[in-house]
Amino acid sequence: MILRKYIALFFVGMGLLLSSCEDYLDINKNPNNPDAVEAALLLAPIQNQYALGVQFDARFIGRYVQNWQNAATSNDLWDLHGYVPASDAGGELWRNVYWRGGRNLLNLIDDAQAGEKWDYAGVGYVMQAWGWQMLTDVHGEIILDEAYDQDPNKNVFNYNTQPEVYTKVQQLLTEGIKNLNRADGKVSQVQLARGDIIYKGDRLKWKRFAYGMLAINAHHLSNKTGTYSPDKVIQYVDSAFVNNADDALFTFNGLSTADASFFGPVRQNMNSLVQSNYILRLLDGTVFGGVKDPRLAIMLAPSGDGIYRGLNPGQGQSTAASVPAATRTVNVWGTPVVANPPLGTLGRFIFTDKGPLPLMTYAQLQFIKAEAAFIKGDKATALAAYKKGIEAHLTAPYVNAPATDRTAYLNSPLVVPTVAANLTLSQIMAQKYIAQWGWGFLEQWADLRRYNYSPDVFTTFALPTTLYGDNGGKSVQRLRPRYNSEYVWNIPALTKIGGLELDFHTKPVWFTQP
Repeated sequence: MILRKYIALFFVGMGLLLSSCEDYLDINKNPNNPDAVEAALLLAPIQNQYALGVQFDARFIGRYVQNWQNAATSNDLWDLHGYVPASDAGGELWRNVYWRGGRNLLNLIDDAQAGEKWDYAGVGYVMQAWGWQMLTDVHGEIILDEAYDQDPNKNVFNYNTQPEVYTKVQQLLTEGIKNLNRADGKVSQVQLARGDIIYKGDRLKWKRFAYGMLAINAHHLSNKTGTYSPDKVIQYVDSAFVNNADDALFTFNGLSTADASFFGPVRQNMNSLVQSNYILRLLDGTVFGGVKDPRLAIMLAPSGDGIYRGLNPGQGQSTAASVPAATRTVNVWGTPVVANPPLGTLGRFIFTDKGPLPLMTYAQLQFIKAEAAFIKGDKATALAAYKKGIEAHLTAPYVNAPATDRTAYLNSPLVVPTVAANLTLSQIMAQKYIAQWGWGFLEQWADLRRYNYSPDVFTTFALPTTLYGDNGGKSVQRLRPRYNSEYVWNIPALTKIGGLELDFHTKPVWFTQP
């Protein structure tokens, strides 16, 4: 029974709750591993794991959305919209939301409410909502109602539909904002800053983050006539970030492999990942009428001969002696692919040991507002938000394009139309993609799926010429649930949603459908 209970609790991510049938083995009574942990001690590790979860899975989602491609081999399974069977690759967010966050967030909220620490309670609810939103957008149906069922005899954990998860996210964000608005009890920035890595205890920024999440949640329903409300999306964005100072940035210590960014050279996780030809076309002038983007040299890395190159999905890179080393693509740090980066490599852009990793930005939200206004037919509002989004990304601290270059770029009518009526949806989505390159993989994937990977919307975007064999000629639409929980322990529930079908990963998720 001890082992059986361990398995059940492992599945739902209750790492702090392993218990036994025998009282003397009850870990909750062990003073060295208590079940009551102060909220401030729980928050920072949860934030860290959520950030790392995005980065872990970005190695694969980043290939789906063509941020980068695998240069080490041709016909890489992820490049071709496939997956690796019987593997946890692509399951890190699943693991972190259920395990690292999971019960720990419930414990955090319980401690906060008991101690009248309403700021911690508010952040806890917002982070719960953030986790569920990320997880459902990536995987589709997820376990929600039964996620933390403590019945030791329970072996099947049923999935909830996406509409149920989306509603739960809205409820949690509303509750989070309510708590963040409270000034009574034991509320102070100094106290909240003890555990808050992202905003250092600033409740106002957390409240704005919550409204940003509401905007994302509402905007993903753009294909649902009668449900989608552009006005509601615009209202949420206007209640969210006011400038780049509100950006949610996670900065790592970067001192060792234990506390550095997953994208940094010291951890050696990005050795074979090379910028795509798609992002190169967005920045080198191909898409924007020959106007070269000042962010090109900041975001991307040139080959040894100074020329910027990228790869197409599944292309791989030849290492034949006939291909000069100086003409080969380099990885995101600007070093040769496959080989570990030389000692002392600093990295570039956000691919450094300290990051930062943006989690939500003012620029991103302005592009969401621009698209919502465009769909509404209010092109004047759309153009104003579109321009603010470009300017915000150009001036973000991890970009910081030169002022003269920024001005010239923004003054080009091929980039920013002088007349609102000339603004196109493809311009909005291209600039949003650029502003999220290297970090906004989940939102990029939501955008691409909402428009069915259309090159009419994402100019020059092209699906792989060859798709993974089990796809049946269809593009990828979701990540399969984490193998070592769902495909090992939860097969009956997984079967109900079609999870054992070979092309399950091509099944469209609810929010992308009419």
